[in-house]
Amino acid sequence: MTSLMPTYKRLPVTFTRGAGLHLWDSQEKQYLDALAGIAVCNLGHCHPTVANAICQQVTQLVQPSNVCHIEQQEQLADKLVSLTQLQQVFFSNSGAEANEAAIKLARLYGHQRGIEEPTIIVMERAFHGRTLATLTASAGRANQAGFEPLVKGFIRAPFNDIEALQQIAVHEKNIIGVWLEPIQGGGGIQVPDEGYLTAVRELCDQNDWLLMLDEIQTGMGRTGKFMAYQHSAITPDIVTLAKALANGIPIGATIAGEKLRDLLQPGKHGSTFGGNPLACRAALATLDVLEQENLIANATKIGTYLQAQLRDQLAEHDTVIDIRGKGLILGIECKQACRPYMEAALEQGLLFNTAGERVIRLLPALILDQPHADQICQILSKVLLT
Repeated sequence: MTSLMPTYKRLPVTFTRGAGLHLWDSQEKQYLDALAGIAVCNLGHCHPTVANAICQQVTQLVQPSNVCHIEQQEQLADKLVSLTQLQQVFFSNSGAEANEAAIKLARLYGHQRGIEEPTIIVMERAFHGRTLATLTASAGRANQAGFEPLVKGFIRAPFNDIEALQQIAVHEKNIIGVWLEPIQGGGGIQVPDEGYLTAVRELCDQNDWLLMLDEIQTGMGRTGKFMAYQHSAITPDIVTLAKALANGIPIGATIAGEKLRDLLQPGKHGSTFGGNPLACRAALATLDVLEQENLIANATKIGTYLQAQLRDQLAEHDTVIDIRGKGLILGIECKQACRPYMEAALEQGLLFNTAGERVIRLLPALILDQPHADQICQILSKVLLT
């Protein structure tokens, strides 16, 4: 009997420590981590630079409150604006909170334009969080059932279908933005066609819509660019970050462009813990390591290698339908549910999870090297044959 609410179907393991690409359980068994806290620990576990920054900050100042200026927060905002070419940042504590702020910004923008019921186009198979608004914007009745009434102001379209968006533009007059993940994570590692994001950006410009991108899973170098949208040489109006931003310390960021500058005035939004010195110091250290260790380039290099090895070694497995992804966000679609493969791999010392029931989701740290990529392939090949 546990005092915890049963909100997770947990794997039968308890980890007690981690270092780099590895985790150790309470019995001191070692595991290769191909999940990285679900795309959180991009630098690996307990990176010494980040750990030292956290230790230093926790002895100086943790929570002075947002009624005052916070030096680390302003430094981090400047850094993110520079890296994204956007203009202003709001800090929160999680991806769902960052996405909530994005929704509020979009609605404010719509009301400024005289739209009484601003509506955001969201995607089939999307996942944006578990608050009531982000849950509504996400797809899947299994997640939404029992939480009605849901939040108004969303219309759903198929992902990777520019013609569907063009038809909505003709028939719907309250649209103020298109919101999507550049690569769908929880939806099964769905990678759009080349040119799709560029076409969405053009359609948004034609209709004075906001382009809103959820980069909570794809940002921070995971796809081989700092932000996944940078593969398409476009700039969104809003982008959200969280997960890997501080390599495990909770933080979220909503980053906005020119159209939304100064829209959130005092009293319109806030967060008690958002942008506290500890989280911002960890994020600044994380960004430094990402650059100094050239990890974004490594995500491209080792991600390309890993995907090629998976294709080569799993091609003969009857259970495998498709292998897809970009950089170090990879999915293996199978013909049947993947939970048994997760459990079998855990016994072999490999940790991953799934995106939906039938897609193995691989999100290893960006420090992954060739020998460990080979180990992932070897274990997967073995368990998929069982």
